[in-house]
Amino acid sequence: MYKYIFYFSLFIYIFSLVWGVLFTQEDFVQGNSFRIIYLHVPASFLSQSIYAAMAISSVIYLIWRVKLSAYLILAMAPIGALVTFLALFSGSVWGIPTWGTWWQWDARITSTLILFIMYLGLISLHNSFSNHEKADKLLSWLVIVGFVNIPIIKKSVDWWSTLHQSASITLTDKPTIDPSMLYPLIGSIIGFFGIVICLIIISSKVQIFKREKTKSWIKDYV
Repeated sequence: MYKYIFYFSLFIYIFSLVWGVLFTQEDFVQGNSFRIIYLHVPASFLSQSIYAAMAISSVIYLIWRVKLSAYLILAMAPIGALVTFLALFSGSVWGIPTWGTWWQWDARITSTLILFIMYLGLISLHNSFSNHEKADKLLSWLVIVGFVNIPIIKKSVDWWSTLHQSASITLTDKPTIDPSMLYPLIGSIIGFFGIVICLIIISSKVQIFKREKTKSWIKDYV
């Protein structure tokens, strides 16, 4: 089933990307450089959303000891790292024509870099343990503690003076972005989200087979 979701999401994303890059009007202030938003915004949104999902899984694992939650944390971490890297990379590409520099140590960029390092650190830490249960428990606690960085990323443009503008799309206010740019952006977010969900499902299956390979039900399944 997830294969169909993957291909459908890929179609939506490519369609929205082509729409946004080739057929939307040029931005009055940023010119054509704004078109990187159709990669940067979905990647930035998912980089934080994946970590939030990891934090929820961590709470579930620590309270109810659901092993699948621990597997999900491990499955999401490398995908979260990849998506966060895409957010940082696309942001740097966007920064060159917009700010005149590919990197600036402002609050939003720095906190996102910390998120990327956190993803890598969590992956490395878990792999350094031979006892999986202890590793799962420690990892869950660290994910929960690290969640404090997510609202910092989200609110950094409001709390500090940064190069980033305030969010153009919020749940409480009318979007400040022109509809001709907004619709392909929404499509790119939906498509990117579907792709990432499918990748997490595949990664989860790998983690389950890896951790349960000695169990009889795995042997029967294979």
